[in-house]
Amino acid sequence: MKILKFAAIGALLYLFSGSLQAQEIKTAGYRQPEVEVGVVEHLGDTIPLDLWFYNENSEQVTLRSLIDRPTIMSFVYFDCPNLCSPLMDGIAEVVSKMDMSLGTDYKIITISFNTSDTPEKAREKKVNFVQRISKENQKDWIYLTGTQENISAITAAAGYKYTPQGLDFAHPSVIMVVSPAGKITRYLYGLTYLPFDVKMAVIEAQKGIARPTANRILEYCFAYNPASKTYTLQVTRIVGIITIFFLVLIMIILLVRRRKK
Repeated sequence: MKILKFAAIGALLYLFSGSLQAQEIKTAGYRQPEVEVGVVEHLGDTIPLDLWFYNENSEQVTLRSLIDRPTIMSFVYFDCPNLCSPLMDGIAEVVSKMDMSLGTDYKIITISFNTSDTPEKAREKKVNFVQRISKENQKDWIYLTGTQENISAITAAAGYKYTPQGLDFAHPSVIMVVSPAGKITRYLYGLTYLPFDVKMAVIEAQKGIARPTANRILEYCFAYNPASKTYTLQVTRIVGIITIFFLVLIMIILLVRRRKK
């Protein structure tokens, strides 16, 4: 029995050390130097929800009125000759492949950082990228335009850095996920996204609302690795749990046998 006790203690220490290592991975690298073009991550910060914009229907709306569930946010400008169209196409593609429902589980907000963009142009641009989404859910991918003051406020809050270059802009390619309360919970980079990575980011952002049990299990077993910019399996944590389970099972069997004797 003493051996089992020591083994159980060892397994607990093993699990605890794995959790600490995972926590170190999660918290590493969040403080970044300022850049002219790129992203300075503001994980854990809350975006200013009272900022107002115009949606593609020319209606004045606030972010607070739109963000009532996990929300994927992106920044673009509609005449972009390079990254913006592939970025929005990447969002449309991952939405079509995810086993989560747009409008029910999450929303999408795309904000133009070009003050020359209008709701009419937003409406034209949106049509090009919602074709893969069912018509009843297309309303939950919202395109916004606004004033320089509000654009500067939201991009600054998100740590999104861009700069004018003639008639165009130099800017990064990234999506961010915010919670129903507007807290920034994840950044995902590039022009294409893995459905699993986006699903995990949405699950993380769901903490303010009820989550299915399966989502809780996924969140426990996988963690975001800032080094690889993807979600990785928490092998140490899972092995520790399995080890403890079998140790407890063996102890129960031994106790039952002792009572029978």
